[in-house]
Amino acid sequence: MQRRSFIGGVVASAVLLRAVPSCAQGDPLPSWNDGPNKQSIVDFVTRTTTMGSRDWIPVPERIATFDNDGTLWTEQPMYFQVVFAMDRIKAMASRHPEWRTTEPFRTVLADDRAQLAALSERAVVDIIAATHAGLTSEQFRQTVLDWLASARHPRFNRPYTDLVYQPMLELLAFLRANGFKTFIVSGGGIEFMRPWTERVYGIPPEQVVGSSSVTKYVMQAPDRPVLMKEPKVEFLDDGPGKPVGINRFIGRRPVLAFGNSDGDQQMLEWTAAGEGARFMGLIHHTDAVREYAYDRNSPVGHLDKAWDEAVRRKWTVVDMKNDWKVIYPFELR
Repeated sequence: MQRRSFIGGVVASAVLLRAVPSCAQGDPLPSWNDGPNKQSIVDFVTRTTTMGSRDWIPVPERIATFDNDGTLWTEQPMYFQVVFAMDRIKAMASRHPEWRTTEPFRTVLADDRAQLAALSERAVVDIIAATHAGLTSEQFRQTVLDWLASARHPRFNRPYTDLVYQPMLELLAFLRANGFKTFIVSGGGIEFMRPWTERVYGIPPEQVVGSSSVTKYVMQAPDRPVLMKEPKVEFLDDGPGKPVGINRFIGRRPVLAFGNSDGDQQMLEWTAAGEGARFMGLIHHTDAVREYAYDRNSPVGHLDKAWDEAVRRKWTVVDMKNDWKVIYPFELR
């Protein structure tokens, strides 16, 4: 066995053990409160993986897709990759004096939180493109890992990768234990997520779909090729882009999809449009004490049309306050 494959197997096993501490007692989702939403998940997995069931799904077709921001980890008070990009802008500002009078960089350097929260999607893309360009893929990967090792969330004072949802870790592990292949399909940058998703979620980099910038093959030195990031957006994996990304990078329609915002609506619609048993879920952030409470009026994780669609079509809407016993893994320690 190759060393990389062995390490990947160890990581995945570690996540499984961490996420499902009560499997031996027969509860695959111990951090979920008993109720119709938990039961609907267990019933779906049971029906679709039991040979002879009319809803049985062959293993190759057991594709489950998950948004990342607000679905697998916290996204407030602003998307974590935006915080990363803001820190990069501040670190690079001395080399770009023009940023002090140019938007959206001026707003970042002024640390205007109200304006930052209201930034348009285009402005966020501009920030990310400007701060991520000019690095090789290896340099960028290390920059992400270094930032994650030192940065702390302003409310919880913990590393951002501590702020993943324990109930969703259990769901990912439960699905994989039943032959599902789990994918991230996120508006976040693909190269921002890939360095850490296997360690944190048990999802390997080849099962991460996200927004991407243009990358160019460059021979940096004799016999030393590199992939260089450029300040141009190649693909935006959000809203209608999510089904496109699923088709392009996965090649199979999901049978289960989870999101938390209007940016996930099309992914859930695409999943629902397939034949046979389907599961569509939304995380509704309702717990202001343990996490955050927001939906229709939030500029981050805006949940409006997708919520109405979920209610109309009877998709599962997970109420974080009522459905989850704990939010984060560190609550179990």
